[in-house]
Amino acid sequence: MNAAQPAFPHLVQSRRSVRAFLPDAVSDEVLHALLRSARQAPSGANLQPGAFVQVRGQARERLSGELSAAFRAGRQEVEDYAYFPTPLPSLLRRRQVAAARALYGALGLEREDRAGRDQQFERNFRFFDAPVALLVTIDRDFGSGGYMDLGMTLYGLMLAAQAQGLATCAIGAMASYPQLIRSCLGLDGLSTIVCGIALGYADEAAPVNRTHTSRCALDEYFRVIA
Repeated sequence: MNAAQPAFPHLVQSRRSVRAFLPDAVSDEVLHALLRSARQAPSGANLQPGAFVQVRGQARERLSGELSAAFRAGRQEVEDYAYFPTPLPSLLRRRQVAAARALYGALGLEREDRAGRDQQFERNFRFFDAPVALLVTIDRDFGSGGYMDLGMTLYGLMLAAQAQGLATCAIGAMASYPQLIRSCLGLDGLSTIVCGIALGYADEAAPVNRTHTSRCALDEYFRVIA
């Protein structure tokens, strides 16, 4: 880091979604410290909603195998919650398309290469082979405010990891198979599957990690009323 560059802005601006990781292990001690830092996020009435489930060993292999098989078979499930608005407004659709172009462009995959794109998407279900695979859940009875608090916790985890030289990627694709995940891992029906998190050390040489997405201009989301 440039010594003249303020630490926090650099941390925020250098964080990105990483989809290729080195095999280097992340110790339980480090992971637990990151989670404790994340839990310092603001929380209404200090309810601290949401939980993290680390999946490893045979359980991880079984889960990834079943998720990949479901994806290849074109299986669909009713998701626990809706992320995208229906219908998707044109502005948001353009942002979605731009993000996809950035990702697949970094990999040299053309729009017509359905097989190549599907192969890359399937890597979501392997947690991009990161050394740490986490599932994020929230109690089904929580309202929208719980998701807001959990989102701050997730960002706290990502920034805490970035500060320690680690990288992360939130995996929304996990929310597409909530029943499969609960069944495979023996989670109860009150556990809403929010997303997955891949965590580890970034493979800086991997083309996919050269993906860069833009952020909308300030005047698109900020205004002053006097």
